[in-house]
Amino acid sequence: MATAEETGTGRRGRRRGATHTRLWGWLLVPPALWMLVFFVSSIVIVVLLSFGHVGVGGRPVFGFSLDNYRALWNETYLTVFVRSLTYALLTVVLCALIGYPVAYTIALHGGRYKNALIAALVIPFFASYLIRMYAWSTLLSDEGLVNSLLLKIGLPHAVKFLNTPGAVIAGLVYGFVIFMILPVYAALERMDLSLIEAGKDLYHSPLQTFFAVTLPATRAGVLGGVLLVFLPALGDFVSAQLLGGPGTFMIGNLIQQQFFEGQNQPLGSALTVVLMAALALFMIFYLRTTQSTRRET
Repeated sequence: MATAEETGTGRRGRRRGATHTRLWGWLLVPPALWMLVFFVSSIVIVVLLSFGHVGVGGRPVFGFSLDNYRALWNETYLTVFVRSLTYALLTVVLCALIGYPVAYTIALHGGRYKNALIAALVIPFFASYLIRMYAWSTLLSDEGLVNSLLLKIGLPHAVKFLNTPGAVIAGLVYGFVIFMILPVYAALERMDLSLIEAGKDLYHSPLQTFFAVTLPATRAGVLGGVLLVFLPALGDFVSAQLLGGPGTFMIGNLIQQQFFEGQNQPLGSALTVVLMAALALFMIFYLRTTQSTRRET
């Protein structure tokens, strides 16, 4: 039987545990209130406003009409939706093709310089995304650094970089490639390197070993990178605004125009709701995929 001293010690331990639990619970109250007031309430307002209309003087009026959603089913908006989805998917593919080799090289061959190399990649992204896109627009302009170098090496005339889909996608890739590198790097760091050696014995070719061993072992990191790149790329408007033109505008540009230039906040809210629904579907797909991956491992 337990002695009185042991019983008292157990009770004190339980009381301390309960106190710590209550403390952490109270610490969660401020961020929960912040999310409720400034995030959830904003989404509720946008959803309610999407059923409204524009009143006298351009003021938004709440209502119960589906006219704004019906207005989205026209060729112009559908073209922008498809273009945005295409740009986001291409951004994901290019970020994977660029980010995976970078992460692989640093994780497996970086040696004692791993942390320094990761820092060298991350620090430039501390600068404002808007400033970095302005820098890209300056570099790719007709009189920019890139065209100046091309003219010096003998190109007869300047190349048109800006206002093209390639410039927009390049800006998206540059802006979000770090979100692919970091999760893949973390997955490679956690991987047991002896698996690669065993794979070399079984599959012989380095390429076969990569697809049979390394890539499946880091699939969770790749999926995380896909999510982190796709979500912001689909809703981005800065890259298309500064590097593209009307023919390369994305959903984010339409939303910005409706809220600020068009003074049609209900229609902009409907566009926002549709975008959020698309992102939510992608998030559900990601969660189900990661769950199946965990079951397999």
